[in-house]
Amino acid sequence: MTAAEFARKIRDRERAVGYWVVLDAPVATERLARLGYDYVALDGQHGFIGTSGLLANLMAIDAGGRSAGLVRVESGDPAVIGRALDFGAAGVIVPLVDSAADAARAVSAARYPGAGRRSYGPMRSMLRIGPTPAEADATVLVLAMIETPEGLAGIEEICATPGLDGVYVGPSDLCLAVGGRFPNDPEVADVFEAALERIRTAAADAGIAAGIHNPSGEQAARRLAEGFTFATVAGDLNHLEQSAAAHLKAATSA
Repeated sequence: MTAAEFARKIRDRERAVGYWVVLDAPVATERLARLGYDYVALDGQHGFIGTSGLLANLMAIDAGGRSAGLVRVESGDPAVIGRALDFGAAGVIVPLVDSAADAARAVSAARYPGAGRRSYGPMRSMLRIGPTPAEADATVLVLAMIETPEGLAGIEEICATPGLDGVYVGPSDLCLAVGGRFPNDPEVADVFEAALERIRTAAADAGIAAGIHNPSGEQAARRLAEGFTFATVAGDLNHLEQSAAAHLKAATSA
């Protein structure tokens, strides 16, 4: 899937399913990118992928040939967003967006002058995205993470931000934001689900995509059925551990 095809799918609010990568293991990332996921997202915030690893893993996604490459950047800093896009990311997931002003700054960082303030230097991305500024602006996606009390309180204004392509729920932080003592705290389950409904509704009203992080394909299917337009299955480190544990159990229980 090309970046342009993926951008159209997300902006048209078509269903999309992605996979989450935290390990700097390009060979493994390439194999994941051959499976048929619409996108593979690299975690540059909480994952173990540095600058050179970000480039290598984006190249691995492209080599896989079936998925678009997204990057959750470490912050909304324009230099950080610009670097991920210059490396060839089809879009960025920007964490800790608390307000429409934060969302607007992220959009500006991803768009070239006339629409934003991205510096021109697409040394790799121009091979696949663009290369003219207008073509790049029309292709790359900007997704704002909703994971804080402030972000939830201002969700309608955030979704109305011109140029924002979608919002993305970080459920662990959002659970803490609504009063949970820890992620998936059952005591705030109803409040958490109400927050998800508010986010989905705000995105739908604004005509933008709404995505969410999930620990499994089963939960991703549930969230898509509820109205989220894209869902990520997370992720390589946890699934490696789970698979290894299951094989160990099978081998030692005979």
